[in-house]
Amino acid sequence: MQWEIRAGYKYTRKHEWVKQDGNIVTSGITDYAQDMLKDIVYVELPAVGREVKAGESYAVIESVKAVSDCYAPVDGVVIQVNEALLDRPELLNSDPYGAGWIARFEAVAGYEYPALMTDGEYETFVRQEEAG
Repeated sequence: MQWEIRAGYKYTRKHEWVKQDGNIVTSGITDYAQDMLKDIVYVELPAVGREVKAGESYAVIESVKAVSDCYAPVDGVVIQVNEALLDRPELLNSDPYGAGWIARFEAVAGYEYPALMTDGEYETFVRQEEAG
């Protein structure tokens, strides 16, 4: 497979990654997603303090190819956004799992992550999507 899928992360069907540390969840788009979007030119970040529900749009990514929503991976509150993306949205292309993270959330206490896939499940999902 030509795209990086990191072990130990969780993934959504909308091609976003999730890294959990206790009840703090960091999220961004996957290497596959950035490759499909091509050159990313703008990111609209959520407001810190915004309450979100899992599956709700919280950010917008604009590329030369498309405009795409990012969806909250958890029920919780936005506690930090990656302001570097405002001046350098291309970080989503060059380092989607590192400097290109989008937001951090504090998940609602006891929140379960029912719709998230493991790295292996996500790899299978991407292969099926590519096969059409």
